[in-house]
Amino acid sequence: MPATIQISPRGTITLPIGLRRRLKLDRKDHSVLLVEERPDGIFLHPAITVPVRDIPASAIKKWVRDDEADAASVKVLKR
Repeated sequence: MPATIQISPRGTITLPIGLRRRLKLDRKDHSVLLVEERPDGIFLHPAITVPVRDIPASAIKKWVRDDEADAASVKVLKR
């Protein structure tokens, strides 16, 4: 069901309590949302945060390698 919400002057929004409860966003472990800009608007979906200490070092090293490979493949344009 569509709902109308206001955006504060600071850019914050408040989701209605009924919506937060239905989506289980009123719990402490779902206090983060990912925001995705799409051609037809914005899409919000729950995210789960994980402390860095709980992420295996091998996963972090792979992310760094992948990121460095992506950065190396980008052409830098000089103006």
